[in-house]
Amino acid sequence: MSNLYNNMTQKILKKPNWIKIKFSIENINKIKKIKSILKINKLHTVCEEASCPNLIKCFSKKQLTFMILGNICTRNCPYCDVIHGRPKIKYDKNEPLNLANTILQMKLKYVVITSVNRDDLHDGGAKQFVNCIKKIRKKNLNIKIEILVPDFKNCMERALNIFSYSLPDVFNHNIETVERLYFKIRPSGKYQKSLILLKKFKFLFPKILTKSGLMIGLGETRKELFNTIKDLKSNGVDILTIGQYLQPSINHIPVYRYISLTEFAEIKEEAKKIGFKKVACGPFIRSSYNAENYFF
Repeated sequence: MSNLYNNMTQKILKKPNWIKIKFSIENINKIKKIKSILKINKLHTVCEEASCPNLIKCFSKKQLTFMILGNICTRNCPYCDVIHGRPKIKYDKNEPLNLANTILQMKLKYVVITSVNRDDLHDGGAKQFVNCIKKIRKKNLNIKIEILVPDFKNCMERALNIFSYSLPDVFNHNIETVERLYFKIRPSGKYQKSLILLKKFKFLFPKILTKSGLMIGLGETRKELFNTIKDLKSNGVDILTIGQYLQPSINHIPVYRYISLTEFAEIKEEAKKIGFKKVACGPFIRSSYNAENYFF
C-alpha cells in the first residue's frame, strides 16, 4: 500500500495523553505462554494479526479473539493491519478440533471467533465457522460463543442457511464506519449490505443476540455517527461498541481526529437512549474487547 492515505489529513496527529498502553513483566510472561499455546495448535488471533492495542491487557486475562480460515485476507482495507493477498489453502480441516482443544486447555468460558474475509470461498467461510462451533460445544459444554463474521459479499443467503445448523450465542458483524466514508474505509464492502446481513440474521434467529461496532475519528460527523447508530438499531442490533480508530502504521489511513473522553461519554449516553441492550464506548473499545461483559 502506498503512503497516499497520509495526504487525507494535513498532518499526522499527536496522540493525546489518554491513548497510552501500560504493561508489566508479569503480563509479558503471560502473553508468551499464550502465544506458545497458539503456535503449537497452529492458531491465529486477530489480536496479533491486526495489531490490537489491547493485546497485552486481554492476553494477560486470557481474553483473545481467535481468527480462523488462515491469516491472509482477500481484501485490502486501508485501516486494517491484517495481511492481504491470495490464501494458499482453502482451509485447515484440523482447525476446528485444534481450536476446541485449545479453548478446553485454557479453560475459557467465553470465546470470540472471527475470520479474515474469504471472498474466494463459495460460502465465505461460513461452514468453517459452523464446524468450529460444533467442535467447541462438544468439548466445552457450558461455553458461550460469539462469532464476528465478514459480510459474505457474494454468498449471504448461503452463509445464513449454513449457520442454521449450529448457532452461536452472539452474532457480530461490524459496520465499522458511516455510509459516506465506506468507499474510502471499506472499498470492497457496502454499507447497506452489512445492515441487511444483520437484519436477516435477526429475522431468522430472533433469540440470538446481535452485535455491531464502529470506529470513530475517521472524519465522520456527529450527525452521520448517530444516523449509523440508529440504522443499526432499526436493523436488529442488540449490542453496540464504539472505539477510537488508531492508525496501525504509516501506510494506513491516518486518524482524522482523536475523540475526547468527555465526548465518548456523551456518545455512550445518547446511544443508550436509542435502546440497545448494551453499549460499550471509549478510546480502546474494540468489538471483542471484554466481550463476555456484554453477554453476562
